[in-house]
Amino acid sequence: MEDMDKFCYVYSSSLETRVQIKIGTLEGKRQKPEYDKLLSDPLLKFSGLYQDGFADLMVVCQVFADGRPLALPVCTSYKAFTTRWNWNEWVTLPVMFSDLPRNAQLTFTVYDTLGPSKIQPVGGSTISLFGKRGVFRQGMLDLRVWPNREADGNYPSATPGKARDHGKEQMQRLAKLTKKHRNGHMTKVDWLDRLTFREIEMINEQEKRNSDYMYLMVEFPSVELDSIPMSVVFFEQDGDEVYQFRAHGDLVRVPDHEILQENLVESKHHKLARSLRSGVSDKDAKPNASMRDVLNTIVAYPPTKQLTTEEQDLVWKFRFYLSNQKKALTKFLKCVNWRLNGEVRQALDMLQQWTPMDVEDALELLSSNFTHPAVRRYAVTRLKQAPDEDLLLYLLQLVQALKYENFTEIKESYNTLFPGRDTSQPTQEDPTAKDDGEDVNSTVIKMAEDRNNCADHGVYEGKQVRSNSLLETVVPAEQTDSVHWETDSNQDLATFLIQRACHNSTTNCYSLLYLLIECEDQEPAVKQDSKVRDMYLTVMKTFSQGLKRRVA
Repeated sequence: MEDMDKFCYVYSSSLETRVQIKIGTLEGKRQKPEYDKLLSDPLLKFSGLYQDGFADLMVVCQVFADGRPLALPVCTSYKAFTTRWNWNEWVTLPVMFSDLPRNAQLTFTVYDTLGPSKIQPVGGSTISLFGKRGVFRQGMLDLRVWPNREADGNYPSATPGKARDHGKEQMQRLAKLTKKHRNGHMTKVDWLDRLTFREIEMINEQEKRNSDYMYLMVEFPSVELDSIPMSVVFFEQDGDEVYQFRAHGDLVRVPDHEILQENLVESKHHKLARSLRSGVSDKDAKPNASMRDVLNTIVAYPPTKQLTTEEQDLVWKFRFYLSNQKKALTKFLKCVNWRLNGEVRQALDMLQQWTPMDVEDALELLSSNFTHPAVRRYAVTRLKQAPDEDLLLYLLQLVQALKYENFTEIKESYNTLFPGRDTSQPTQEDPTAKDDGEDVNSTVIKMAEDRNNCADHGVYEGKQVRSNSLLETVVPAEQTDSVHWETDSNQDLATFLIQRACHNSTTNCYSLLYLLIECEDQEPAVKQDSKVRDMYLTVMKTFSQGLKRRVA
């Protein structure tokens, strides 16, 4: 009697072991579908319902809580059945005892094949893993299988495995007595127990045959510690503690008047690091091995990489050391704060001392990241070293780079060269002033043919072609003394493109095409910047006048 009063248990939170369930047998008869369903879906003839023997079924198990799955489903392995559906397989669920909540439920769904890559549910059943007193279930259970339905993991479930069957409750009553006997609440007599369990099995078999449902027998695992049977009791660590929840938190608003303002500390540090006094010591600064590797990494950055504040300070500190590396010039110019005059003067001095960069690298200096005129004019001087064949490769990019030039200077240059002309209205002699029926392509083709004839025969409209400077090309000879034009060392991008296009027929044709496309009126749905279009019109007029003065 003393052993009956003892209850040995272990907390579920202490078991770091996966849950296992044994799938036993499936008993009962399956009802075949009606013939009208077979006529509507002929593939049913090849399903397990129309097999002479026992179909190849499988059982899918999954753990649910609050109507949501806790883990992925697990199914039984394939097995060919001959006389009955008997799996006798332990299935390991992908969830541990310690992870199970109090309301965890286990669903069983029996599936049958329904043609290629199709399955249909034979029935489903649901059982809670913990009893009404919070003890994990043990032993074997016969679960009712609800036909033609998948197991429902909600609470309450639509497919309960222990539902009452009115008039046939003998099976459930005997199951409760068997549980009491297993837990030691009844006196055990060996010879009487054998007779009793044999009679219970016969009663259960009789009720299963008389029932309209199928029954799935499953077995829950038993836990033993030092050969002592233990019960698994649900327990959650710190689950009894109550935490207050506030629907509306107490927010305290603290005004910060310095937000979005200049950081005086960082500004002072920047000025001290870039001051003229530091330039004397920076001339002899040599990086060590680790610092040299960092500098090489910074120099190898792609053009779209943004440098951090620390990287900018590092490049500025070793600018004299990097002046021998032509690839490092663009990284140095990115470190300059072009709003500070003292820093700009130092940067321009370094620009003159730096090793000349490659022509293809100079294209980056014409992007929107560099707006200082001296930097852009330096890029133009490097582009002068490129032959016309190479210039054609990135001529389109150069025409697009005109958007980042100073529009005011371009317009003032045009007004200085051609006083009294309006840059916003096309003239009759300009290529942009075309008829409504004339498109851009025809205009370009016509001008290209005229230009090719000029290059082949050396004359244009009966006048000899002269190869003089751009000033002589654009402005008549009698006006050259009164008009100031940029020299070769101080030339903007627009002047450079016009000069190179006037001396090469191929560059001339492509330049006309790109400029005419930018000058033409866009569709109403396309957004167009009027200032950009006026700038291209000004460049186009200067270009057209240059061509005419050149052959005059």
